[in-house]
Order: sequence, then C-alpha cells, then structure tokens
Amino acid sequence: MKQLMVTCPTCKQKFNYYSSEFRPFCSEKCRLIDLGQWLTESYAVPVEKLTEEEIQTLEELVHEKNAEEEKKHHD
Repeated sequence: MKQLMVTCPTCKQKFNYYSSEFRPFCSEKCRLIDLGQWLTESYAVPVEKLTEEEIQTLEELVHEKNAEEEKKHHD
C-alpha cells in the first residue's frame, strides 16, 4: 500500500493518507467536526464587497446572457 503521511486538518494527528476512508481527515469524527464547522458557519469563504459599478456590470452581463439564451430558443 502507498504511504503518504499527512496531518489531519482537524486534530493535527499524523496518519497515512491512503489508509483513511475519510480523507483528508484521519477519522469520521474529524470529518464530522469539520462539517459541523461549515454548517454552523464557523468557517466561511472570504469575499470582498462589490462596488456599485461592479454590481452594475455583473447585472448587465447576466441580462445580455439571458437575452442570448432567449434568442437561441426562439430561432
């Protein structure tokens, strides 16, 4: 069996990556702890607030794309 020693992101224990069915975690417990962190929003993907100009540009792009799709369906 392949050997690749890694550190569990939850408990920091070293384990063989290929021997765990819960990769990248060492155990189901660590996997569930991590999932719980996401579900309770303890973890979040950082985002930057858009400026009004960026919002306007995105809305225009979406409108153009929707218009193109609508045209395809009518042709």
